[in-house]
Amino acid sequence: MSAPTRVPAAANTRTPLRARQDTGLAARVARSAATAAGPAADLDEILGWLESRRRAVPFAVDRIPFAELDGWSFDPDTGNLVHRSGKFFTVEGLRAAVDDRQWCQPIICQPEVGILGILAKEFDGVLHFLLQAKMEPGNPNLLQLSPTVQATRSNYTKVHRGASVRYLDHFTAPARGSVLSDVLQSEHGSWFHRKRNRNMIVEVTDDIPPHEDFRWLTLGQIAELLRHDLVVNMDARSVLAGVPVQAAPRAAYSDTELLSWLVEQRAAIQASAERFPLAEVPGWLRAPHSIDHEDHRYFRIVAVSVRASSREVAAWTQPLLEPHGQGLVAFLRRDFGGVPHVLVSARAEGGLLDTAELGPTVQCTPGNYAQLPAGQRPPFLDTVQTADPSRIRYSALHSEEGGRFLDSVSRYLVVEAEDAHEPPGFRWMSYGQLAALAQHSHYVNVQARTLLTCLHATPSDEGANGGPNGWAAVR
Repeated sequence: MSAPTRVPAAANTRTPLRARQDTGLAARVARSAATAAGPAADLDEILGWLESRRRAVPFAVDRIPFAELDGWSFDPDTGNLVHRSGKFFTVEGLRAAVDDRQWCQPIICQPEVGILGILAKEFDGVLHFLLQAKMEPGNPNLLQLSPTVQATRSNYTKVHRGASVRYLDHFTAPARGSVLSDVLQSEHGSWFHRKRNRNMIVEVTDDIPPHEDFRWLTLGQIAELLRHDLVVNMDARSVLAGVPVQAAPRAAYSDTELLSWLVEQRAAIQASAERFPLAEVPGWLRAPHSIDHEDHRYFRIVAVSVRASSREVAAWTQPLLEPHGQGLVAFLRRDFGGVPHVLVSARAEGGLLDTAELGPTVQCTPGNYAQLPAGQRPPFLDTVQTADPSRIRYSALHSEEGGRFLDSVSRYLVVEAEDAHEPPGFRWMSYGQLAALAQHSHYVNVQARTLLTCLHATPSDEGANGGPNGWAAVR
């Protein structure tokens, strides 16, 4: 007879249980959203500080021919545009199909996961967030507010042999603080191949004096800045979409119904995407200064020379993707039972990892469809473009990823819907439901995350929370 198995003493030790969620965080977020003053003073002072940083540090971005790129070249076998280190990113070809649509295009391939991190800290009982006045070569005004840390792995491991990234250790070793949000998020699925970044918010209690290029801001101040054109960059908007919010317990659909609908959409979409040599992409022509579509539509690949003494490297050259025309990104919104909702779409893009993610009601470059009859243009495009000004709840110009895209600007809108029409591929979702899914990977695309953050900058809806903006009033 064998001896009975002994249970290790450690297994008999009761593990203390912890709360699954910080139930007080949403109230702290609402308090920060209701605070429009802080260490950075008023809005005019913040905008003045941004302008002073723009004047204090010389920036220059000049277009150059591909032949003048330093460290970049076209691979002789594939024609792919690559860096000699094998790091950063490449420009390759993509062959994609979504249902009955098939196309080929150049695409940016950047497999490494970067860090987009914002530090949070309480001052006098109010949460503040540390944002950086950061120069990016693709921004039309160069300098915008970015996360505390915005760096690719190649950058923060110093492949460029430049200076270290400030405050990086708070995100590579987040045990030093309390993690409020941490999620892998996709970026532009039409221009990137399966690119993801780690979006983080880490709260600290240590004294962290900000460098002159950084400012502590409340969510109330950030909401005010989001109403201005070209002030808060894409990466900051993406990270802030993960801020936990108060949410109403009821909505037009249950959470399970919405998730089931999205799974159904993903399962029904017949999609494929494969990379292939850039030199073999049909319909795209390489010239000394650019790679263009034969019809001069969509976008082109160009090269630039950059000088920016405030960056980890003071000067460099790189390729950028330059879109043709201004984009339009919009949510239709309406109330159901007093709870604000937006109309989301299940949007498939060739570069996404999981076929489709929740996107805005409208997401396109209108100029690409100008020649088509109304029935062939994107759903709701005409509705949004012809909306009476009285129905527009939010409108601002925001640039896209300034480190990879040149002068990529979209008009972001929130428009009051005239009815509850919900065609195939679209669903009404409450603000709170969308905010909850933005705290998880591969549910909400980058344009919808920007609009979610912008919803926090719209005037408060009447309701139980009654705050001055969405972080205080999201339900």
